Amino acid sequence: MTASPILMAFYGTLFTWFMTALGASFVFFFKSIQKTVMDTMLGFAAGVMIAASFWSLLAPAIEMSGGSWVPAAVGFLGGGVFLRLIDVFLPHLHPGADMEHREGLKTPWGKSTLLFLAVTLHNFPEGLAVGVAFGAVGYGLETASLAGAIALALGIGIQNLPEGAAISIPLRRDGMSRTKSFFWGQFSGLVEPIGGVLGAALVLVAKPILPYMLAFAAGAMIYVVAEEIIPESQSGDHSDYATIGVMLGFAIMMILDVALG
Repeated sequence: MTASPILMAFYGTLFTWFMTALGASFVFFFKSIQKTVMDTMLGFAAGVMIAASFWSLLAPAIEMSGGSWVPAAVGFLGGGVFLRLIDVFLPHLHPGADMEHREGLKTPWGKSTLLFLAVTLHNFPEGLAVGVAFGAVGYGLETASLAGAIALALGIGIQNLPEGAAISIPLRRDGMSRTKSFFWGQFSGLVEPIGGVLGAALVLVAKPILPYMLAFAAGAMIYVVAEEIIPESQSGDHSDYATIGVMLGFAIMMILDVALG
């Protein structure tokens, strides 16, 4: 029984990685994607992550705590602080940014490496969220359903499509071959199965931390949305399309979670 949630988390995050690879495969068909389309896709991804953070993570965390807000608030803020610390120290470059806007410690690494690190870093909380959700199912808790965990994996997978394209296509535009651009684009998603297995294992080892872990994953995802995805989606001349994408992504994830959970 204890191994089953970990295995399910592994399978769930393999799916999210596959969707990243599918998005990265766009590089074989396009050298660039129209800014309006990319902004809409990024907005959609943000909407999915916002909805997943509440419906699949924070709400169950509060219910598991008997209605107490403390574990949810502590875990949520802890997730944001964790991502902020990594942002400060890990060298990276957000998609669409110029080299002068790179963040983290100074290194001689090139743009491709820094871009890859940024997307890889921000994929980890998504894998962690899926893993924690499946780990919660292992306890048979009323507030944690298998259908809800599957809905979370499905929603994260859907929003990984634009993320895969967001790294592979800029690499191609910078002169890298299509094959190498695809490789690095899909490789950025391989951290999700690692986060998934880790999250499920941690939850199974220590049941009392489950509400904190759910909220931690939510906080980390919201940090990514607020710090990177929404600003990037709103940087063009058609920010209204990105806003519509956010609304659609939120609505679809909410429907998936409520209908399946």
